[in-house]
Amino acid sequence: MRQTIRRDPIGWASTCGINLRPYQRGVILAIRESVLHHLGLTFVVIFPRQSGKNELQAHLFAWLLFRYAHVGGKIVSVSPTFKPQTTNNMDRVCRSLDACLGSRGRWHSSKGYMYLLGKACVQFFSGDTQAKVVGATADLLLSVDEAQEVDPAKFDKDFDPMTASTNATRVFWGTAWTSGTLLERQRRIALQAQQKDGIQRVFFFTADDVRRLVPAYGQHVDRVIAERGRNHPLVRTQYFCETIDSQSGMFTPTRLTLIFPSKSTPSPNRSSDLGRDGVGFLLDVAGMDESNTGLAASLLSEGLGNPGRDSTTLTIVGIDLSTLPTLTRPTYRVLARHSWTGQNHLAVFGTIKNLAEQWSPQYIVIDATGVGEGLWAMLDHAFPTRVIPVKFTSQEKSEIGWRFLSIIETGCFIDPAPTEEVRLQYSRCISEILPGPAKHLRWGVPDGSRGPDGELIHDDYILADSLTAFLDRLEWYAHTGISTAEGFDPFEGLDPFDSLNRHRDSRF
Repeated sequence: MRQTIRRDPIGWASTCGINLRPYQRGVILAIRESVLHHLGLTFVVIFPRQSGKNELQAHLFAWLLFRYAHVGGKIVSVSPTFKPQTTNNMDRVCRSLDACLGSRGRWHSSKGYMYLLGKACVQFFSGDTQAKVVGATADLLLSVDEAQEVDPAKFDKDFDPMTASTNATRVFWGTAWTSGTLLERQRRIALQAQQKDGIQRVFFFTADDVRRLVPAYGQHVDRVIAERGRNHPLVRTQYFCETIDSQSGMFTPTRLTLIFPSKSTPSPNRSSDLGRDGVGFLLDVAGMDESNTGLAASLLSEGLGNPGRDSTTLTIVGIDLSTLPTLTRPTYRVLARHSWTGQNHLAVFGTIKNLAEQWSPQYIVIDATGVGEGLWAMLDHAFPTRVIPVKFTSQEKSEIGWRFLSIIETGCFIDPAPTEEVRLQYSRCISEILPGPAKHLRWGVPDGSRGPDGELIHDDYILADSLTAFLDRLEWYAHTGISTAEGFDPFEGLDPFDSLNRHRDSRF
């Protein structure tokens, strides 16, 4: 047994109670060959989310420690952040070492970031750009987890030199993200080397590969697709491992078709049943002095957004709950749009109050950032419990953007009669995915964008529409019809004296 697991990492995992899947076995065997024969190969392993990548890493590290316990060797493991990614990685390796009889009770930790078994050790480091990395050497393996989230410059400066004197095997693990990541860079290099000598260096699998072996995983993916849409950036990258551009038009032709269906739809009115399940007000607030706010300055420094907006926009959406059973969310259909340019907020409040009394919205979602605070306070006083304030920060706007995309991708945001101004704003809106584990989405119409007539293009309508994300966070329940059951008399047909006689007879 001892010699078997010493030769075979698959057998090692088996003694830990884990039967590695076929796609995991190919990866671990290829790495084993490179390490044992000092080939110094570089591998790129791309797995979809929750498909066993980290489990495979843990058993690989534990097996290498066991294998080299008598002769010595060093592994360096890099994760994007210390908490939670590095600590989680350490916990998984710990469990693998404790699960196998060959290492249980024989290993120990040191200095808070090292595990040692005999003369072999694994050192765990954070790849965060601010992390101070102590000098280390990797002579067995340099492993970079979630390489798409590790800054390439940080890796090149602090970690790549760790194999300079040893030509150790390197493995970059992760899930596809944008074309500018460390993972994608190393994949391109590995593919070139692979084409030259025929040795497989890139192991690439998608959700479709995993679902053939794990039906429950396929059901999970189907649910995610139903909630976010197959073309949502997170679905494309996290489950189907499709690399996307870091900067692009936010609303692709496909998304624009979903938002603005070509099929003609009658213009809605208050008596229409399009909002029969409810109505929501989505309000983006602006003012003549908005260019002086901290938010506008932040957007300007990022090169996105359009400071100095002078319009307050209101999107009125009807809420259709009939799609809850199939799409897990309501459908939001634009019923009307309103815009006020350069008007005093007190006058705007009076108009919105009249509209709210006419439409009776269930919720009023309002941009309460900066100049929006006064209008928010007035509306909250007039319609208590119905107003949802939104404080825009870069993180909040990112989360709104991701959720708004999922609403669009599932066909749940529709504007049946858009104006040319609305279409133009959507067509000029761009998005940029910033590097790092936060998956921060920065989006908006770039400052200074102009239309065919030379006029500035703003993003007021898009920002108002995106507040649908806050309606989507609420708990919605589909209406069910009222049913009644026929009443009955439980004593009907029974003789009360007969029951009394039976009770009396039982006493004798």
